[in-house]
Amino acid sequence: MTLRKRAVALVALAAGTALALTGCSGGTSGSSGGAATGTVTIAGGFTGDQGTAFQNDLNAWAKKNAKGVTIKYTGSDSFQTSIVAQVKGGTAPDIAIFPQPGVLKSLISGGMVPLDDLIDVKSVTSDEASGLPDIAKVNGKTYGLPYNINVKSLVWYNPAAFKTAGLTVPTTDDQLQALQKQIIDQNKGYPWCVGIASSGSNGWPMTDWLEEYVLRYGGLQQYNDWITHKVKFDSPLVKKAAAKVESMIFAPGAVNGGGKAMASTDFGAAGNNLFKTGGKSAGQCFMMRQGTFITGFFPKDIQAQIAKKDTTNINAFVLPTPTGAATTGTLGGGDLVSAFKNNPAVKKVVNYIVGKDFGTNGYAKDWGSALSPHNSFDASLYATPFQPIAAKAVSDAKAFGFDASDQMPGAVGAGTEWTNLTQWTAGQESLDAALKAIDASWPQ
Repeated sequence: MTLRKRAVALVALAAGTALALTGCSGGTSGSSGGAATGTVTIAGGFTGDQGTAFQNDLNAWAKKNAKGVTIKYTGSDSFQTSIVAQVKGGTAPDIAIFPQPGVLKSLISGGMVPLDDLIDVKSVTSDEASGLPDIAKVNGKTYGLPYNINVKSLVWYNPAAFKTAGLTVPTTDDQLQALQKQIIDQNKGYPWCVGIASSGSNGWPMTDWLEEYVLRYGGLQQYNDWITHKVKFDSPLVKKAAAKVESMIFAPGAVNGGGKAMASTDFGAAGNNLFKTGGKSAGQCFMMRQGTFITGFFPKDIQAQIAKKDTTNINAFVLPTPTGAATTGTLGGGDLVSAFKNNPAVKKVVNYIVGKDFGTNGYAKDWGSALSPHNSFDASLYATPFQPIAAKAVSDAKAFGFDASDQMPGAVGAGTEWTNLTQWTAGQESLDAALKAIDASWPQ
């Protein structure tokens, strides 16, 4: 999820917790050679509980493994603009953590150090899913690697409601279609809970639905070609993906109120009806495709259950891949680590943050949405029952697709795509017209 989406999604997750951390300027980061000593400054866009868990993990690691190094993380909701100003002003932090690959790549010429100069990229990424190591690779050099990822290819459901309604969790796309039909035909409620409204950023949840199937039907290469507009929106691949989405959540009876309701319902509130009873008359729905971060938006009593690892009323399964698709894919996002300094202290810290052991000093347990990009990470270290499910989704998939709209030009990914897909969802614009309009908006 991007910084622009994170600003919305972290409201519930952060729970008002503030960081009292030292700023990015004024520290020393060790000499250009010799022992790893001094202060390493890190800037990023995550704050609250996540920022605290990140700092605490680094403190615990440094105490045992880098006694001459002090690490100071500063999180800011305005990171996207502040990092650009810092780089242009010559005051970049030693390390920056980007939620958007596009912003990272735009700053490469501002003194960013290729990670190839700091770490053994091939060794570090040897256990990562296809697609993850190459997110920020430019001209053969790697400028960013994820330390933490999120998975969007999860379907959330209420096990108690499934049991009462006599429903079975699907493991294939055919079973998912049959389940949807069963819920509709037997008048049990609505198969899907969907909301694509989001304060200041309406439409982004629909981009995720589309991306799920562009990735799976097209494979990683065509998915990446779509991001750079080599594959157009008005193409057979994207139309096929959109048709799949239509067959699921646009089908009669699939979502309470249909497209108009989806377009006006807040994405964070849509899942509340998973926990209702009473069927259609009560607006009960049974499934919600959304990212790992969505648990922070569930009702407080459900969040309390999650804290106790109680899955009586909430659990998740991986969105199945359609038969005949090009690949089994997992859609997600992540936070990409980059460096603006090359010295022993920075090198040591970067190696830990992007390495296979990051999170073992508390982050994986202290941050409920923590998810290592490394398939070898010990899933028993995670705090919630859902983190291992998400980790398995990544390890089982043939490809990891980093959020496409986050990598497209801002005028498209956070502009016309959001707007036109919202209009399509609400029935105000045909699919063909929406896709052509997005293509036409692409910067020349």
